[in-house]
Amino acid sequence: MRNDRHDEPLSAEELELFLQYLHRFANHDVDQFVLMEVGDPDHPCYMNLSRAPVPGTDRAPYRRP
Repeated sequence: MRNDRHDEPLSAEELELFLQYLHRFANHDVDQFVLMEVGDPDHPCYMNLSRAPVPGTDRAPYRRP
């Protein structure tokens, strides 16, 4: 799944779909953790999705959309 519209932000509708898919992905595809590199290959974004925060991490800053 690729999209060439990398130079524009998500619309409100796209953001809502993204969050729905992210919740679904977390519920059905994340066993313990998932590591991903996404975005611009020259300036990637590294994602670490896991079932638990890093030990000692304050959970208060995490928001639930």
